[in-house]
Amino acid sequence: MATQFPWLLGYGTGTAQARVGSSGKDLDESLVETILMAIRAGYYHLDGAEYYGNERELGEAIKRSGLPRSTFYVVTKILGHVPTDTEASITTSLEKLGLDYVDLYLIHAPFFATTDAELQAKWAEFEAVQASGRARSIGVSNFLQSHLETILKTAKIVPAVNQIEYHPYLQHQGLVEFNQEHGIATVAYSPLAALLHARPGPMDQYYSNLAVKYGVTEAEVALRWVVDQGMVVLTTSSKEDRLKGILANIGRWKLTPREVNNIKEIGREKHYRGYWRDKFAADDKS
Repeated sequence: MATQFPWLLGYGTGTAQARVGSSGKDLDESLVETILMAIRAGYYHLDGAEYYGNERELGEAIKRSGLPRSTFYVVTKILGHVPTDTEASITTSLEKLGLDYVDLYLIHAPFFATTDAELQAKWAEFEAVQASGRARSIGVSNFLQSHLETILKTAKIVPAVNQIEYHPYLQHQGLVEFNQEHGIATVAYSPLAALLHARPGPMDQYYSNLAVKYGVTEAEVALRWVVDQGMVVLTTSSKEDRLKGILANIGRWKLTPREVNNIKEIGREKHYRGYWRDKFAADDKS
């Protein structure tokens, strides 16, 4: 059984909220308010990363909320595209967040490693971070099956999570099933890609039809499809009414198994990858 999460719907700070390239020393008040708005809307699973450059804003929003630390499920990530010092990275991230620990610490991507040994060594360092109490759980992001197989050969702790880009146009050819078989929860980012970045496409009409049938938005259909497959899903918005609407509606309805499968089949008619394109061939669906 995959790792159970306290919240199956998380708020991601890696799109409009990202400050990539920022030193992170100056506080972006508008960003703090945006994240605080999400918290007030009921989002307590908060997904951040060193790369996003906004850990200070995330931590400040948590502080200003006035809610107990135990209310939140806080995620951050170490850089994954270049070699890093794990000890220095977790220390800096916690300092910026103003926290003693994160609930989940992820390797953002496997692309820093040029050998299996480097990947395995990084995972051993992450196991040490968890043992120190500074991360309640540890996991990975953007790992393919081959990367997971590499670290599982030497791992003492199985990754709690593999966070991946996932939507109808990128279903990863067996990766989700591999995660499930090994007790690794799949967390989906960019679940709205078919709606926001890949139009026109074969999903357009079917999303519309299902939204009308259930009296919800097309975005809610896209999110529900992920949840109905037993995954955790990340979303984001700067509009409070939209965030509240998603939370209010997502638990009151679900797609039928046939509809879940229909989306899978229709989605396979098109391929779209929004992130890490420089690491994959244009037709690579892994």
